[in-house]
Amino acid sequence: MDMTPKEYQQYVKTLQEKSPLAKDLFFAFLIGGLICVVGQWLQNRYLGSGMEQEAASTATSVTLVGLSALLTGLNLYQKLARFGGAGTLVPITGFANAVVSPAVDFKAEGWVTGVAVKMFSVAGPVIVYGTAASVVYGLIYWVWSILPA
Repeated sequence: MDMTPKEYQQYVKTLQEKSPLAKDLFFAFLIGGLICVVGQWLQNRYLGSGMEQEAASTATSVTLVGLSALLTGLNLYQKLARFGGAGTLVPITGFANAVVSPAVDFKAEGWVTGVAVKMFSVAGPVIVYGTAASVVYGLIYWVWSILPA
């Protein structure tokens, strides 16, 4: 079969399934919203137990990361992601899933060369660039604060 690139692209378009965009958007909104509702519920529970706002926020974040990591390890987060799509990328739970997933996938290679190395294949660049950005921001803030008004 000899085709030009343009003909090949047209051929591929005929074979592609159309994405149900409205349905995907609905479920992403629903699942992302439910994750946020769970986070708010957790924070309200922590506040209700007598924690201060900052401590309750930290406890909520830690709990969401832990739940996300647990669900990833039990292969349940991936099932939720297939249903909810981009809604599962709520920053803190999606990041926890992105860290734990490669570690689970490469467990057979060993604890050091598999789990430990692959766990930071996604998290590593985020941590490096996040740290670098915070240093740059801090320097700009410091220079701005010492300039005469």
